[in-house]
Amino acid sequence: MATTTATITLSSTDLTSDALSLSKTSTITKAGTTTGLTQTSGVGRKTTASSSQYTLLDATETQYTDDKASKVYVLNTSTTATEYFIITIGTQVVGRIYAGDWAFIPWASTADFKITPSEPTEMTLEYAVIYE
Repeated sequence: MATTTATITLSSTDLTSDALSLSKTSTITKAGTTTGLTQTSGVGRKTTASSSQYTLLDATETQYTDDKASKVYVLNTSTTATEYFIITIGTQVVGRIYAGDWAFIPWASTADFKITPSEPTEMTLEYAVIYE
């Protein structure tokens, strides 16, 4: 059985009136079980050269199973603060990830996972899918 653990830590000394220190760790498992996820796309990169929307993950690809425990990791590798990617699942905008930002997003695999770069210049998004 594969074991994959995700950890997030948020800390700040000046965001609130008290120091902020939050940390959460979770073992990523198949839907409704305690069995670890066993598949991954591996870490890949998508380099864009226009501000057109791109389908990063096609929900109709046979390796992804609808409504299961898929997780998507994305990282904007840019170092230019104003450059971002808009993340969209189906037609729903999830949000933006700016230079150096990353996200770990659950994905039902029922709609395409899309990215739209903010600039028509070369930008790179790193990504990986962990799935059933």
